[in-house]
Amino acid sequence: MSLRPDLALIASHVQPGTRVLDVGCGDGMLLAALRDERGVDARGMEIDAEKVEQCVSRGLSVIQGDANTDLAFYPDDSFDYAILSQTLQTTQRPDQMLDELLRVGRQAFVSFPNFAHWRVRLYLLAKGRMPVTRNLPQTWYDTPNIHHLTIADFRDLLDVRGVKVKRCWFLSRGKLISPLNANWRAHNAVFQVTR
Repeated sequence: MSLRPDLALIASHVQPGTRVLDVGCGDGMLLAALRDERGVDARGMEIDAEKVEQCVSRGLSVIQGDANTDLAFYPDDSFDYAILSQTLQTTQRPDQMLDELLRVGRQAFVSFPNFAHWRVRLYLLAKGRMPVTRNLPQTWYDTPNIHHLTIADFRDLLDVRGVKVKRCWFLSRGKLISPLNANWRAHNAVFQVTR
């Protein structure tokens, strides 16, 4: 089974033989790819007990935990990379989550849906409602997304927190696009950040 495009990007930029914590690892697809293809010491944290069970049954080192509170139990610099894919917008305090990622990991990969994509804007303009799209498939009252952020918002957060961008990528329909007008054109963004 192939990785989601943002996860494939992340996997290709994790150095072999490093230690990785995937926060909100879901079904463990990224962890398995990192372990099997990159020789990474891959660990995961997931809130959903069924997904944790799936991961463990595949031989992955995953614990059940709530990233909003349980990252505090990890010592500083425990990992070379902390990964948060498509989860930042679901956390209680994205600013504090970013700080915790960069406390437990020397670097972090963060991917998220861009709520400023032109189709989202057009939907809001035309219908006056929060959009339901292929990339944002749940209704506003049923979505796990509690913070609707844009690429510009995330860049502002990085500036406020004194976080440096090592690399960034922008995806539209699963394909890489140029950074030119990415806040308008990208469905998803992936950032590799460090202090």
